[in-house]
Amino acid sequence: MTQPPGRGTRIAHIGLAVRELDAILPFYRDVLGMAEAPLDDADGARIAGLAAGDSLVELLEPVAPGSPIAKFLDKRGPGIHHVCFAVDDLEATLARCRAAGIRLIDEHPRPGAEGKRIAFLHPASTAGVLVELTEY
Repeated sequence: MTQPPGRGTRIAHIGLAVRELDAILPFYRDVLGMAEAPLDDADGARIAGLAAGDSLVELLEPVAPGSPIAKFLDKRGPGIHHVCFAVDDLEATLARCRAAGIRLIDEHPRPGAEGKRIAFLHPASTAGVLVELTEY
């Protein structure tokens, strides 16, 4: 399948699940020299954004025991939670995913952090990686 011309798909951010945001933030900010990018908290997580070139690293700390990040940490421990790709047209990308047999967690875009429209793809269809899609 070919995609229509546009900006093209790029990595928007990588979400890292952490137990204590304040304990790990100095590593990324002070040791690696990554500038903080203010982000709103979302989906039961306290989020710190860090600039990594044109992409972001999101540090995700759970604020509620039943939140998706809390469940991830309980099951797998700290680490990469998801990769987010920015796409030109979220609905068209989801349609291509459906046509390709990719299992969707979100059948339709929903509001995410910063009010951006997002949708998640199931890791069972993406080689074990939780993929988030968003628009530019």
